[in-house]
Amino acid sequence: MCSFPRAGGEPRPGHSEEPSAMSLAGVSCLVTGAGGFLGQRIVRLLLQEEEALAEIRLLDRAFSAEALGSFGKFKGKTEVKILEGDIRDVTFLHRACQGVSLVIHTASLIDTLGLIEKKLLWEVNVTGTQLLLEACVRCNVQHFIYTSTIEVTGPNCRGDPIFNGDENTAYESTSKFPYAQSKRLAEESVLKADGQVLKDGGTLMTCALRSMYIFGEGCPFLQGHLDKCLLNKNVYLRFSRKEALVNPVYVGNIAWAHLQAAKALRAPQRARHVRGKFYYISDDTPHMSYADLNYELTKELGFGIEPRLPMPLTALYYFSLLLEIVSFLLRPFVRYTPSTNRHLVTLLNTPFTFSYRKAQQELGYAPRYTWEEAKRGTGEWIASMIPQRRLHLQSSTA
Repeated sequence: MCSFPRAGGEPRPGHSEEPSAMSLAGVSCLVTGAGGFLGQRIVRLLLQEEEALAEIRLLDRAFSAEALGSFGKFKGKTEVKILEGDIRDVTFLHRACQGVSLVIHTASLIDTLGLIEKKLLWEVNVTGTQLLLEACVRCNVQHFIYTSTIEVTGPNCRGDPIFNGDENTAYESTSKFPYAQSKRLAEESVLKADGQVLKDGGTLMTCALRSMYIFGEGCPFLQGHLDKCLLNKNVYLRFSRKEALVNPVYVGNIAWAHLQAAKALRAPQRARHVRGKFYYISDDTPHMSYADLNYELTKELGFGIEPRLPMPLTALYYFSLLLEIVSFLLRPFVRYTPSTNRHLVTLLNTPFTFSYRKAQQELGYAPRYTWEEAKRGTGEWIASMIPQRRLHLQSSTA
C-alpha cells in the first residue's frame, strides 16, 4: 500500500452548488475498480470536491503507471491510498474497508463476447460483490453504491424495444448471457443488503446505478472500434442499424452520478427515498445507434461509416447462431470464441433508451457535462490516439 496527498480542483462546467447537507466533507471512501475507465474518473471528481474528503482508498488488481501518475498530481488535505489486491480475497477486503464509511463499487469484469470463463465472471462480479458487502457489515461501512448496467434490464432475446423508459417500465428480462446474469445477481445482492445491521449496531444503506453504455476519454470499446476503422481505410464498420436508438452516457456524467448518490445517502431526507433502489443514469447525449456514436465522435476528423449492416439483420442473427454452434462443437478440442453472437446482435440492434428523471428528482443528479463538451473531449482524445494506434496496427500486421 502506498499513499500520497491530493489537491483541490477547479469547478467544472455545469457544476452547481449543493446544499450543505449534500456533502462528502470528512468522509473516508473506498473506490473499487479505481484503476479502470470509470473508476479513475470517479476518483478525479472526488478529489475536486470543494469540501475535502478525509481519505480516498483506491482498490484494483493493478494500476497503470499513467493512472498512478494522474493520482500523484493532486496535493492537499485528502489522503489517497493505493490498495492492490483481489476482490475475492476476504482478508484484503476487510483491511480495505476498515475505517471506511462509504464504498463505491465499480470493479467488474465486462464481457460482451463470452471471452471470459463463466466461473471467473461469477467469482468476481457476484461472489466478489457479496464478499465486499460482508466486509462492509463487519467494518461498519454505512453507505454502499454499486455500478450496475443497462444490461441488467435487457434487451431481452426477442429484442423488445424500450423508448424513454424509466424505473417503473415493465419489461420481461430474459437474457441468459453470463455477463448480464452476473451483474443482475450482484445488483440484487446489493439492494437486498440495504438495512442490514452493522457490527456496531448501525445500518447499511445501499443503492445501484444502472448506467447506459459509457463513452469518453479512455474508453476501451472506442479504441477497439477505432482500430477496426483504421484497418478499414478510416471507415467505421456498421454493426447496428441506424434506427436502433440508444442513449449512451458520458463517463464524466456517470461518475458525477456516483457522487450525487453518495451525497444523497448521507442526507437523511433524501436517503429515505434512495436506499434499496436502482436508478437509470443517462445524460443529454442525442439518441443514436451504437455505430453512429462512433461516427458522430470522429466525423470532423474525416472518418466515415458504412451505410448499412454487412447483411440483413435476420441473416446476421442466424449467421451468429451458426458461429455459436461451431464454437459448441469445437469445445471438446479447442476454445473458439466467435467475433459475434446472438446476444450481441440483439443488444446492438434494439432501440433501448431511458430517462434519468428519477435520478434527477431523488438523487439530485443533473449532467455535469454537456453533449458538446463530451463530444469535444472524446473527439480530442481519439485524435490523440490515432498516430499510436496506426503504428501499433502496422507493427502487428507486418
